[in-house]
Amino acid sequence: MWADSVRLSLLRTWAIVSKELRQLSRDRMTFGMIVMIPLMQLMLFGYAINTDVRHVQAGLLDLSQSSYSRYLVQALEASQAVNFRRVYHSLAEAEQAITQGEVKAVLYLPADMSRRLLSQPDFPGNTRIHYGPDNPLQAVGQWLVDGSDTMISASLRALRNMPFNELSNQAYTLPVPHFELVQYFNPEQRSAVNIVPGMLAIILTMTMIMFTSAAIVREREHGNMEFLITTPVHTLELMVGKVVPYILVGFIQVGIILGIGHLVFSVPIRGGLLTLMMAALLFISASLTIGLVISTITKTQLQAMQMTVFILMPSILLSGFMFPYDAMPEPAQWIAEALPATHFMRLIRGIVLRGASLTGQTFDMLWLLAFTVVGLLFASVRFKKRLD
Repeated sequence: MWADSVRLSLLRTWAIVSKELRQLSRDRMTFGMIVMIPLMQLMLFGYAINTDVRHVQAGLLDLSQSSYSRYLVQALEASQAVNFRRVYHSLAEAEQAITQGEVKAVLYLPADMSRRLLSQPDFPGNTRIHYGPDNPLQAVGQWLVDGSDTMISASLRALRNMPFNELSNQAYTLPVPHFELVQYFNPEQRSAVNIVPGMLAIILTMTMIMFTSAAIVREREHGNMEFLITTPVHTLELMVGKVVPYILVGFIQVGIILGIGHLVFSVPIRGGLLTLMMAALLFISASLTIGLVISTITKTQLQAMQMTVFILMPSILLSGFMFPYDAMPEPAQWIAEALPATHFMRLIRGIVLRGASLTGQTFDMLWLLAFTVVGLLFASVRFKKRLD
């Protein structure tokens, strides 16, 4: 009797298991997530994510124009730590480039760089100057660094002492030649200055997509689709109507995050309020548009949540929030460029931390605007006012 009871219990359990497996095999979205989520995370962490910062986009201000300065530039590029993509002719021009985010750092070589280098101890032809408290060793040049990105500035700090002995084919004795490191916008290297604006991008991505990803699905599950079908509302009007209320919610979150960041963590807000609101509006609209597209593709709120996670993970890992954009391989950068969070990360850090203007970040602004328009049109085409 006891054995029969156990057998029947196992049969009933197996019937439920078989039913769940069949249902899972028919749910293509869930089955795809089972494969794609671990595959995506493995590829991101194992291939795209790299904490060894290399190929930092840098500028050059060479007032020396000597054989020594050209050698130093070649040695730096050969190390693959930096790529000199711009050449500047004045200090003001170089500082403006850092403020606008054109480059992460600028190597400044003064006009008397050769004299400074030749006066170093143990350098051929020097005058054997005695260096001490009353006669300190002069830096050969300066690294002007965007300190708002703490990881990049930390990697460039390693370039302060170059292998200058290669110039003289012998080892230096102390004191050694060096570059001064001038860090703009965050000289204290406080991590909160870098994290708080980045958190704004991540939180808005998560909440905005989550709010609208279930918008159309929820109408179906609550039985409201019949009312929408009978109304004269056009699909584009429906999409815009679904987005607008959450724009206000997004602005509330922007105020909370930046307000607390400023009051509690002393994060500076150097950009103009109008510039900040314009950038936030474009990113909130783009994120809400992603949610609408997901809502027109999925059939249940569970599927909508799964798709949200699928978008959220690359946004966190590839946008430059956790790992420097310059350290990623090119294929990962291509994927990052397709994510609105990457463009807003540049905008918000530039506006809040560096006081950058919109004119210097036109590409990111236009990209977010185009993404929003294309996303709304795509969601309108995908949505059909019928029950099936």
